[in-house]
Amino acid sequence: MKIKITKESLLEGLQAVQNVIGSKALSTIPILSNVLITCKKQEIELTTTDLDLSMKITAEAVVDSPGATTLPVKTLSSVIKELQPGDVEISVDEKNNAVVTSGASYFKIIGMSADEFPPVPKPEAKFAFSIDQGTFKEMLRKTSYAASTDETRYVLNGVLLSFKEGKLSVVATDGRRLALIETEVEFPKDAQQEIVLPVKAVNELIRTLGSEGPLKIYPHGNQAVFEFGKAQMSSKLVDGKFPDYKQVIPAQNEHRVTIEREGLFGALRRMSLFASDKSIGTKLVFNKNKLTISTSAPDVGDAREVLPIKYTGKELVIAFNPDFMMDPLKTLTNDEVFMEFTNDLGPAVFKCDIPFLYVLMPIRLKND
Repeated sequence: MKIKITKESLLEGLQAVQNVIGSKALSTIPILSNVLITCKKQEIELTTTDLDLSMKITAEAVVDSPGATTLPVKTLSSVIKELQPGDVEISVDEKNNAVVTSGASYFKIIGMSADEFPPVPKPEAKFAFSIDQGTFKEMLRKTSYAASTDETRYVLNGVLLSFKEGKLSVVATDGRRLALIETEVEFPKDAQQEIVLPVKAVNELIRTLGSEGPLKIYPHGNQAVFEFGKAQMSSKLVDGKFPDYKQVIPAQNEHRVTIEREGLFGALRRMSLFASDKSIGTKLVFNKNKLTISTSAPDVGDAREVLPIKYTGKELVIAFNPDFMMDPLKTLTNDEVFMEFTNDLGPAVFKCDIPFLYVLMPIRLKND
């Protein structure tokens, strides 16, 4: 096998695939620390996998001699990163020893046979859901932070993709909060389904998806394959039935507050500096057109800030985990957000002028 490729193209491809490699199986399955390099026609494919998640990137190259091998991805990536700009030549012998040259630089890297590399799932589904890359990326960004990290609630350790009634609903919850965003997607009725994508796969999609361009999603059995640009990612799905998230969303709320998003986020960030114990929470007092945010930490001190709001209801006193309040505000770009309540003990619902909502349970105040 012998190829010539620009440093920039090769490095971009390696950086796109190397995050997939985890630490779990590497000690027992050494080849999982390698990248599979497949050369054919005038392009190469770079593939990595941890058996649950796989990523494949295609890059243009001059292929003098086709073939396939696997090389340690972190070693190869480190070498390519340090090379001077220009062309890189890689030659691999029958023992999978690779010689990498560029200008005056020479490296020999010991590889392993491509025959030992685990097979990677292909898009076998009869139907593919189509959506814009940027749209899907933003939907994942606006919800994935709410997924559970509690391994005993395995089905919540992922993000629900619900293709139903002509729309895609993306949902994440950890039992204390829930984030939901929707968009219209065209698909036949018999293609309706729900899948739960693991957080690691979600994070890889957020990292590698572009701001525009087509994305195809092929769910099949316990796998889903995502095709976009020159990339193909496949992931095992989370087993189990995702809870009925619609039951958590209050049907109606008595009180509605309009507040400037950046102002609220900034005040919460400042209050969080004193919220050393998140279980104490940040206290919010809603009065007519005024919100007072405060926190008190016995070992640090007190902090308070007043913000203008649009609100004409009765006084409400409620407390939240400040980090949980800030999470959706970080990802939204709207000038204003709306907070809806029924009372000071029930959940708050955050909304804005896009099909997004965030349900957050309050923290009971110490004097309740």
